[in-house]
Amino acid sequence: MAHVRYEPALGATPQLDFGNPRSANWSEFEGDLDNCGYDANAVRIIRDTRLAFARSDMPRSAYWTTPDDVDSITDIPYLDDGVRGHLLDLYLPHDAVIRAGTGYPVYIDIHGGAFVYGYKELNRNFNMTLARHGFAVFSLNYRPAPQADFIGQLHDIAAALAWIGEHGRAYPIDLDHVFLTGDSAGGALAFYQTAIQSDSAMANAYGVTPSGLHITGLATVSGLFDLSPYTPDDQGETRAISAAPGNVVAAIGPQFFKRLAHIDPSYRFSDAIVRNTTVPPMYLVTSSDDFIESESLALATCLSRRHVDFELHDTKTHPGAPLGHVYSVCMSWIPESETVFKQIHAFSYRLLN
Repeated sequence: MAHVRYEPALGATPQLDFGNPRSANWSEFEGDLDNCGYDANAVRIIRDTRLAFARSDMPRSAYWTTPDDVDSITDIPYLDDGVRGHLLDLYLPHDAVIRAGTGYPVYIDIHGGAFVYGYKELNRNFNMTLARHGFAVFSLNYRPAPQADFIGQLHDIAAALAWIGEHGRAYPIDLDHVFLTGDSAGGALAFYQTAIQSDSAMANAYGVTPSGLHITGLATVSGLFDLSPYTPDDQGETRAISAAPGNVVAAIGPQFFKRLAHIDPSYRFSDAIVRNTTVPPMYLVTSSDDFIESESLALATCLSRRHVDFELHDTKTHPGAPLGHVYSVCMSWIPESETVFKQIHAFSYRLLN
């Protein structure tokens, strides 16, 4: 059953002990690492990465706000198994509730976190701000590694989309215009999921039954797209683990992307997906000090060669005003992020006709 209850969006800042990153309520830290099937080095890197990411995110949480004109419906299970990774939230402009219409197009947000960190609460401020710019926004949990591998995370997200397709019309939203968005690792998940939902052969390759939702477009923030360096070869080795031994995606790659290595090459990596499926219009944003800026630039080049409709926005930073990775998600209140939200609005609304 759809949970139709409208409430003001959740309180701005959780009660945090800023000296203890484990007090952050938006991520797993160690509870899922015992007997998880990963080697000791990968487990250590997962734990250290989660703690480091939380230390970085905690000071920003003091700037999270609760807009009066956004309502929330939270912790809706899209699979009834009691797993936190199978919950979603819906953020709605309050005007949608008052008017009880179906005019607001839908964004479905897939949070980042190197596939190991974070839950939907991490992106709450981004999603509320996106809702303020004229969208109904679903924010998804999925099981972080090591609870699920890459294919498992795609199956989680597909289950969430199926739930939205089945129950979404209980809410004042426009299910005829659905967009996906994702940041960093969430950008990879959003890109793959968009192709899965749009192409039956790719869906079959990944063992997914498409939701029936038509994906109108895709907006990515500092996305990770080229998974080939992290995917094991026939000997179980990856290029990335020797080049970046402390990188968490490299550390988990041999296990996390093991099943991806056996997917039909026509649908395995981003360049082949662009060649062999119909990618909907894309909006890509990065910045000149984003450590994976090249990922968005490379995908944009691939899209251009295949004549796919896309927009690329690469924000130039200035001395004393760094932006860094996923800045419009981490710092949704700064002027540069407001520019991103306006660009996403313009990109999306031009596709509604």
